[in-house]
Amino acid sequence: MDDVEPTIVVIVRLACFLSILIGMAFWELYLPRRKLVAGKPWRWTSNLSLVVLNGMLVRILIPVTAVAAAVYTGAQEYGLFHILDWPLWLEVLLAVVVFDLAIYLQHVMFHAVPLFWRLHMVHHADLDFDVTTGLRFHTLEILLSSLIKLSVVLVLGPPVIAVVAFEVLLNATSMFNHSNIELPEQFDRLLRWFVVTPDMHRVHHSVIYRETNSNFGFNLPWWDYLLGTYRHQPQEGHELMKIGVKTFTDERQVNRLLGMLLLPFHRGKSGMLHTDKTGHSQPAGERNSERDLSDDIFGGDLDDGDS
Repeated sequence: MDDVEPTIVVIVRLACFLSILIGMAFWELYLPRRKLVAGKPWRWTSNLSLVVLNGMLVRILIPVTAVAAAVYTGAQEYGLFHILDWPLWLEVLLAVVVFDLAIYLQHVMFHAVPLFWRLHMVHHADLDFDVTTGLRFHTLEILLSSLIKLSVVLVLGPPVIAVVAFEVLLNATSMFNHSNIELPEQFDRLLRWFVVTPDMHRVHHSVIYRETNSNFGFNLPWWDYLLGTYRHQPQEGHELMKIGVKTFTDERQVNRLLGMLLLPFHRGKSGMLHTDKTGHSQPAGERNSERDLSDDIFGGDLDDGDS
């Protein structure tokens, strides 16, 4: 698939994106997990407008896509996989797993580094949690993520089909695990051994700091289990838990396109960078705990329930 037609890749990705977005939207409409608190028309218009804006700017500022980088490494026989020369199926499987680990580590980094958190905070500042939340990221975060992804592709030299598969998978699971959908409890328990479920990831969008710094996975839940960042349930329960960033609650800031773009540059308190001893969020500069952020993320027992 190293001679893949770029137009075909675009069509496949767009078809998958639209079908999953529409499917999840109807599922949310007929079987919602919790009641929304903010106006849906404004939220959806702003969130989806940000997707379009990001797509255009990334193509202009970073014209080399991850797929194109994979084609290049294949033509040059450059990267780790060309040294190993393993069977295609094994390289594809391993590449997808490594890409997913990279996304997990990137996600942790965007929480741990204050400058990056200001960008990632736009994703967390959504007052509700639904399928469009999974698409809502600040433009600068998307640009940084694209550069990180390109770097991983250049180091690995993975098969083109692995890159296409992972990008489709990441887009699909991001919309799925951010969806406001009801799943049977037993099915959710089973499913979260293999993929991040909406209930699992919703915990990550809590205003409570120790919950925000848990469940970082997007596709595979294994990294949270293995690295000690898994939390089973939110403290207040899924129906009552508060979504968002505690210091930003004005809908004009968090659910309007211009406000979202300007949010990282707000001179006020930047949100959940530190925690008090109860685990609730505290803005930077008001920290009581002596532990550093890495201890808060990776330390302690985060599993509050049976898995």
